[in-house]
Amino acid sequence: MASSARKTLILGAEYDDTLRGVLRDVLKRLGAKGLAHDWGVAGSQELETVEVLVGVDTVTIEAETFVGLSISGPVELVERIQAMVAVAMN
Repeated sequence: MASSARKTLILGAEYDDTLRGVLRDVLKRLGAKGLAHDWGVAGSQELETVEVLVGVDTVTIEAETFVGLSISGPVELVERIQAMVAVAMN
């Protein structure tokens, strides 16, 4: 059963290609499957949104200009992803 408590964390800068690659690798290791991808621009703001399924839980990844690269989803899963990304970045 999917968890109902959700959390959003900013992992870092939206333009950090290394961070994006590490996040992609972490999601692959967790068996994530892509659900949706969207991209848009309004003025100076660019927003890319990706939804993935990890087990039975949906995680949303957003890269937004001036905001950063964020992940949203069930608290435990988001914190696990953040920890795995932090280890891989060091």
